[in-house]
Amino acid sequence: MRICVFCGARHGRDDVYASVAAKAGRAIAERGDDVVYGGGRVGMMGALADAALAYGGTVIGVIPQALAGEEVAHQGITELHVVASMHARKALLTELSDAFVALPGGIGTMDELFEALTWRQLGIHDKPVGLLNADGYYDPLLSMLDRMTEQQLLPAPTRSGIVAEHDISTLLDKLLEECARRRP
Repeated sequence: MRICVFCGARHGRDDVYASVAAKAGRAIAERGDDVVYGGGRVGMMGALADAALAYGGTVIGVIPQALAGEEVAHQGITELHVVASMHARKALLTELSDAFVALPGGIGTMDELFEALTWRQLGIHDKPVGLLNADGYYDPLLSMLDRMTEQQLLPAPTRSGIVAEHDISTLLDKLLEECARRRP
């Protein structure tokens, strides 16, 4: 399986987020799955990619030309796709992936997460979307999604389709189960 991981080019306030990214990269590689991600070598992206590579994983990066220099594209990964725009990046990430995982992150991570959710709701893809809710990071977002559903602004099937777990292995197991249910 190819797991698209949304995460940032920053480490965050302390090392906990880089550690979360590294654990995710390791867990995906140890399962024999591939990492698909934003293509950077810095911040959480770099921690994710380096850990997956260290454990024998395949790492596929997709980075826009405009960010390749700024985010310093990771030259040591299995495949690196340099694309024209952020829109092209998100389209290729979706095309290359079987499931999506959002790690704790900032506005870029939220953008990618919500586009994946929107595309799923619209039927552009039918791939599972998960949140790694490390240390309760996504608790406020999950509460907001519940509120949207209660107010009938978010369809209940969309909300129930968002898998959130505190542990990466449990999250990956649930995403794999969902992928298996969707295959003919």
